Amino acid sequence: MDESIIHVDMDEFFAAVEKLDDPALCGKPLLVGGNPRGRGVVCTASYEARKFGCHSAMPMAKAIRLCPQAIVLPVRGWRYREVSEQVFDVFAQFTPQIEPLSIDEAFLDMAGTERLFGPVEQTARRIKQAIRDQAGLACSVGIAPNKFLAKLASDLEKPDGLTVITSDTIHTILDPLPISKLWGVGPAAAKQFGKLNIRTIAQLRKTPLKLLKETLGNSAEHFYRLANGLDDRMVQPDSRAKSIGQEQTFTLDLSEIDELRRVLLQQTQQVARRLRKHDMSAKTVTLKLRYGDFTTISRSITLGDPTDVTEIIWKAASDLLQQWADSSFHPLRLLGVTVTQLQPSAGGQMSLFESSASKKLKKLDSAMDEIVDRFGDSAVTRGDAKGHKEKKLKTENRFATEAAEVTETTKRKTENRRLRIADLKETGKRKNGAVHRLH
Repeated sequence: MDESIIHVDMDEFFAAVEKLDDPALCGKPLLVGGNPRGRGVVCTASYEARKFGCHSAMPMAKAIRLCPQAIVLPVRGWRYREVSEQVFDVFAQFTPQIEPLSIDEAFLDMAGTERLFGPVEQTARRIKQAIRDQAGLACSVGIAPNKFLAKLASDLEKPDGLTVITSDTIHTILDPLPISKLWGVGPAAAKQFGKLNIRTIAQLRKTPLKLLKETLGNSAEHFYRLANGLDDRMVQPDSRAKSIGQEQTFTLDLSEIDELRRVLLQQTQQVARRLRKHDMSAKTVTLKLRYGDFTTISRSITLGDPTDVTEIIWKAASDLLQQWADSSFHPLRLLGVTVTQLQPSAGGQMSLFESSASKKLKKLDSAMDEIVDRFGDSAVTRGDAKGHKEKKLKTENRFATEAAEVTETTKRKTENRRLRIADLKETGKRKNGAVHRLH
């Protein structure tokens, strides 16, 4: 096996950015997330706060009870996106084979880069140093023959770690690890393993698959393969992927439907933007839902026409979520949205036969993409994650209003820019005149 897969995971990313911008916060327990007086949750806990038991997805109020001296900071999405882009720019300096997992982690396929950069471990150290030099942050890196092992490796020596798993050291490294290190092993699955007296990966690997299936059902083979270090998935850059998706695993099962909708909206916006970035449209929208016992279900809908419009994808995804919640709601360990049946878009051109509402939605997406590219994710948001049953404006009218506001803002900026250019030209003329008179 060739150890050519790298997993890069930024350390305490949101908290690290806050420390970067305000060095006085270094060494102090930080909680980045929502309002503790409401239903806010922790997005990132600094390592100093983790010593008190605080972690991501924990209710902020509980985290403050565990660590009363913690400094609570709001999420600055635009700033994190800005730094994330610097990090991904570093990745692109070493390989085009980049599969983003989230704003702060990605898989890199380094196969074939040895002639340019040398051995993969040496390249990984260069990537770590480049991120420190160009973004000012530390990251942890895992190198391995496949994605599962690389991701596991990056978590073994945090923070600022670098771990290599080779084909010869797979069992040496995996065997003593607790079963919780395997993807998908939460409290419910751990309880099932406990019935079989399985607490380490070595014990799982040595257990007959037939016995595992009797206790774990369909998930048995998944865990058995991971325990043996097997994972056939390839690194898939967005531009070559057959699907584009975004998912999030929660540290604790999430049971608030409004919070799930908020997460789903953010995921949908990212997926739609990635479609537009690669000039692709999608026809099928799939929701992925995973419970605490690792039971995973999906809900899909196929649209009439391929689209890259955020509102259309969001309506499909949110309807699927609501239909599931109405019929069989259950706290979720993971939520994700994926679009498939990809095909090239029309290069941003609008069909002569498109409805006025569709054209307005595309104009709005274009305007929002431009704003996000320039000012970050938090510069503009969609107000549609408040609950499915709340009274809302009709989609066409709401987006027409938003599009008009964006257009008006753009017009004002353009006019101001025109006036500044005119002033500069006039100033230049006066200076030139003065020069001529001097000569």
